[in-house]
Amino acid sequence: MPILLFACMIFLFAIDVPIAIAIGVSSVLALIFKSDLSVMVAVQRMYAGTDSFPLMAVPLFMFAGALMEAGGISRRIVNLADSMVGWMTGGLASVAIVSAMFFAGISGSAAADTAAVGSILIPAMVNKGYDRDFAGAVQAAGGSIGVIIPPSIPMIIFGFLTGASIGRLFAAGILPGILMGLSLVVVVILISGKREYGGRKKFSLKNFIDSLYSAVWALGAPVIILGGILGGVFTATESAAVAVVYALIVGLLIHKEMQLRDLPRIFIDSAVMSSVIMFIIASASIFSWFLAIEQIPKLITGFLVGITSNRIVLLLLINAILLIAGTFVETTASLILLVPVILPILPNLGIGMVQLGTIVVVNLAIGMLTPPLGICLIVSCSIAQNRLSEISRAIVPFLIVLIVDLLIITFWSPITTTLPDLLLPVR
Repeated sequence: MPILLFACMIFLFAIDVPIAIAIGVSSVLALIFKSDLSVMVAVQRMYAGTDSFPLMAVPLFMFAGALMEAGGISRRIVNLADSMVGWMTGGLASVAIVSAMFFAGISGSAAADTAAVGSILIPAMVNKGYDRDFAGAVQAAGGSIGVIIPPSIPMIIFGFLTGASIGRLFAAGILPGILMGLSLVVVVILISGKREYGGRKKFSLKNFIDSLYSAVWALGAPVIILGGILGGVFTATESAAVAVVYALIVGLLIHKEMQLRDLPRIFIDSAVMSSVIMFIIASASIFSWFLAIEQIPKLITGFLVGITSNRIVLLLLINAILLIAGTFVETTASLILLVPVILPILPNLGIGMVQLGTIVVVNLAIGMLTPPLGICLIVSCSIAQNRLSEISRAIVPFLIVLIVDLLIITFWSPITTTLPDLLLPVR
């Protein structure tokens, strides 16, 4: 029966059926041919898979991110980043990375991060003489940090699947996100220096102070979101609701760049994006349930442990599986399909649940930069008006440095455990 399930799903993927439908149809067909189970089980599992308080944070964070983008927060963040690093070699490209890091603390979505910042900076880079493929690659690479620096929708889903503390997962993503951002800035500087990108300008303290003052309300969002969660004031879901209210107040009353008439469009766009994610979660929950009753995770665990008992080799194997999956399968689906398989191996890996969650999300974030399903790459390609093949070649140096970062995150546990243990110690 599992063979039928996988064969059907691979066939549907190959003919370009949407991921949620491919997973759902394959799972229902497997249930039909397994005669002792009713097809109504599929409906029950779809409902149960989305009936979760933590998952309410997903549409709320997406709505908050859309509100903040419409309320002028993106532009103020870009201006602040420009005042900080715009004077460097390849200044605008560095601004793209730093802006993405700031916006990551607001949106929780890599695609939203890439689109919000890229719509401003990719055309600006092209106008300043940067190659289109490089500009698109830089923004895609920076956008991938959107799911590492909290809040993070994939980390919320990982916490939902495993029962891990979402607050500790958020805290664990801060230092890896900063590491990835700084590494990308180094790559940008090296490439820009070689290609003579970007004019030199002097750092202006006055410009920095003015930009910081203008961006105070924009920076208040991640402070409230993270401060509330890490301080134990509210849960991740409650923080998402607070972020929505904050974004409304800032956009309508403080920045005054958003009008009441804009809200229906923003709400509908956010609802559509959220429904896609929730549909994937609902379909994938049938799939993961079916795998569980067929004891597939146990079989895969036995197979991997049978290959080697060396924790380093096991970690490398898991990273390889996740990187390949992230290349071909959407992030939410990858989480729901693979986490139940990886979880039983955790005792053999010598790491904690929070570090495993960070490793999984970083792998899938890198997958957002690889064709054919790299969402950050596709968004950047659309904004840059360039061919996917050209941006795919330009992304290679960034992929290399991010894989090095992944190995650091995998094998040096303090980078993921220090802040959770300091801010949210397990009692």
